[in-house]
Amino acid sequence: MNTKKFYIESYGCQMNVSDSEIVSAILTNKGLQYTHSAENADIILLNTCAIRDNAEQKIRYRLKELKKNKKENNTLIGVLGCMAERLKDQLLEEEHLVDIVAGPDAYRALPHLIEEAEDGKKAVNVILSKEETYADIAPVRLNSNGVTAFISIMRGCDNMCSFCVVPFTRGRERSRNPYSIISETKNLLNKGYKEITLLGQNVDSYFWNGDGAKKDLIKSKADNSAAINFARLLQMVAEISPELRIRFSTSHPKDMTDDVLKTIARYPNICKYIHLPIQSGSSTVLERMNRGYTAEWYLERIDTIRHYIPDGAISTDIITGFCAETEEDHQQTLAIMEKVKFDFAYMFIYSERPKTLAERKYKDDVPEEIKKRRLNEIIELQQKHSAEKIKSQIEKIHNVLIEGKSRKSNDMWMGRNSQNAVIVFPKKMHQKGEYVKVLATHCTSTTLIGESIVDNADFAKKEFIKEHHKIKPSNQ
Repeated sequence: MNTKKFYIESYGCQMNVSDSEIVSAILTNKGLQYTHSAENADIILLNTCAIRDNAEQKIRYRLKELKKNKKENNTLIGVLGCMAERLKDQLLEEEHLVDIVAGPDAYRALPHLIEEAEDGKKAVNVILSKEETYADIAPVRLNSNGVTAFISIMRGCDNMCSFCVVPFTRGRERSRNPYSIISETKNLLNKGYKEITLLGQNVDSYFWNGDGAKKDLIKSKADNSAAINFARLLQMVAEISPELRIRFSTSHPKDMTDDVLKTIARYPNICKYIHLPIQSGSSTVLERMNRGYTAEWYLERIDTIRHYIPDGAISTDIITGFCAETEEDHQQTLAIMEKVKFDFAYMFIYSERPKTLAERKYKDDVPEEIKKRRLNEIIELQQKHSAEKIKSQIEKIHNVLIEGKSRKSNDMWMGRNSQNAVIVFPKKMHQKGEYVKVLATHCTSTTLIGESIVDNADFAKKEFIKEHHKIKPSNQ
């Protein structure tokens, strides 16, 4: 009997990529084989994103493409993740596009669901869990570069932002046992990985007290004494090895504490980069979004970040055209962008999502042409700021972790510095997974370009720096 082959496509955020690696581990442990080609697969799984309508439409289009495989090769098609619960009836019964539907907390049931689909039965499990974290499963690293990896530290979200569907598709917030995180990190380090990214919808609310109880259920400080919060978890991971870099995503402005910032500043191997979504520069809009902070609060957090991490980089998310957003609100967003000058930004037009508070309570009343015009203005301003930030890194020395070949040249390596800026430089004798000191000599609008410096040849380094205008190394 031939071993069944499965193929996974991941859409959306890093959490989905991490989930696909968990799914791969579950299926391979049951004897299935992963394939890199949809054409060779007996089972095709799409791990979906539902955070914006555009993402859903892209997945729908892909499912219609795959329908041909389904008919010609008797391939099973499955939808996993965030679209599963919301569209299960349409995809499975009305449009007949899929055979399997599994929500984010039902991945352990996938082998059984596959068997049900093979028998022609309705294969659906979209039940959300209050406990599931998949902490005991060692993910299979898909399409890995062997240098960087994701580690999920928590699942779900309790914030209930009015525009966001995540609490309805991923369930309530729960934190993973920290010692399973430490174990997974050590395992990756032993396999040669040099950088991990700790993932969660809101990593700053990570909390573990030994039995998984939520922070708001802890009755006294005595009960809380052995608890591990995100600052403590960062410290534990950072102390595993100074050779291991740590990143994390995503942070929430209302939950990011000074203790987290102090921990980042204390450990050189915690990257000096924070993704801190603002969503809007208008406090009025932020209140309608149910974000839990004002524009003034956000700016205070930015000031505190720059106090503790003066050489750090900050990126953000911005939604334009949210319900009842005025031109004044939009100008306030542009103004706060000018104040902060983000290194990077992810910028989107608001799209109404089902079941959210915004759908129930507010009218999506900003005309599409105005949304597009405002988004273009935000993108234009951010491109200007990003270019300024990249240029400011020229004539500095950066500690770069080599992740692989440059996309544009096989003769160049590509890596990132602590601040998450991409740097390319000639290969010379360097190897993938190596830390290299790189002097940035010029740049494009998004990428630094430079030359490596041999770290153990002090005289050569000094002469190299002297040739480039006596450049002083940055504290990176």
